[in-house]
Parts: sequence; C-alpha cells; structure tokens
Amino acid sequence: MTKNPRQRMIESAAVLIREKGVEGTSFSDVVDASGAPRGSIYHYFPRGKAQLVEEATRYGTDFVVAGLAASLEDANVAASVRKFGMFYAEILRDSDFTAGCPVLAAALEGERSPAARDAAGQGFRQWEEMLSEGLRREGLKTEDAAPLATLIVSSLEGAVALSRAQRTTRPLEAVIDQIETLIDAATGRAA
Repeated sequence: MTKNPRQRMIESAAVLIREKGVEGTSFSDVVDASGAPRGSIYHYFPRGKAQLVEEATRYGTDFVVAGLAASLEDANVAASVRKFGMFYAEILRDSDFTAGCPVLAAALEGERSPAARDAAGQGFRQWEEMLSEGLRREGLKTEDAAPLATLIVSSLEGAVALSRAQRTTRPLEAVIDQIETLIDAATGRAA
C-alpha cells in the first residue's frame, strides 16, 4: 500500500527527530526525506512544525505499542523487553549511534513543543501500562507491577541515551540483563 504524503512526512519526521532532535529537524529535512511536494507541509500541518512534531511523536509511540503488544502476546515481559532492546541495539549500530528515541527527544524539548511533550508523556504512560499489565498477568500485584514497569521504561530510555553517547550497545545490553533479572526475581522465575 502506497503511503500518502502526509503519512510519509510523519514517518520521516519521526526518523529525523530520533537522529537530530526536535530543534535540529527542519521542514526542509522532512520534505526531502519524505519525497513530499514542497508546498504541502502547511497543507497537511496547518499548525506548522509543532503539529508535525506532535504527530511524529504519536507515530513513534504507536510503533513501539504495536511491537510491544505483538511481543507480549507471544512471550513474557522479560523476553519482550529483551526483544525490544535488541531491536533498538540494531538501530543504534545501523545508524552509527545517531538514532535515539523520537519520543524521548520530544519530551526533552518540551518547552518548545508542549503538545509533543504531552504526547511523549502519554506514550511513556501507555508503554508503562502495557508492561504493568503484562507483569500482572505474570502474577505481580498492581502495586509491584506499576513501579517495575516505570523502571523498565526509564531504564531502557536511559540506556539508549548512554549507548548513543558512548557509541556502544554495552549499556543497553547491561540494562536488559538487569531488567530480566529483576523481572525473573519479581515473578518467581529466578532459580
């Protein structure tokens, strides 16, 4: 199925934001990367860059939600976290450590893009809720599952940032190992 120019611009913006940040991503970059017609940006995004960034943030969130939901259907939370982490390690290596998380980028530059920051906050909450629900299915009480889910999301996001800065996936891999150990201990799978 061929994507319309608007969807191509949203997806291109998400990729560019994860590499350049919100402020480092221009309309020109998005138009060039998406192949959209030059005059179409304000047609599709009448509120300008703020609207594009917000929608790119939501796209980034939805991308993770879809992958996480599929993984949680087939595997436990620890295996799902490992799968997501290894997927991101590949993105880091393939981008020569220039690609971060577009949702985190929107959150960090929230003073300039409050709607994008809010979308990022909603996205992080959604990821936490999905992981918390998975942990509850594995036997954890809500009061234990929710903070562990928060720890997982914040640890993975931080590990991606460390990996970018250090130009190695070792921080991400170490965090994944530790998260797996914590989940196994919390769910009683630890030997």
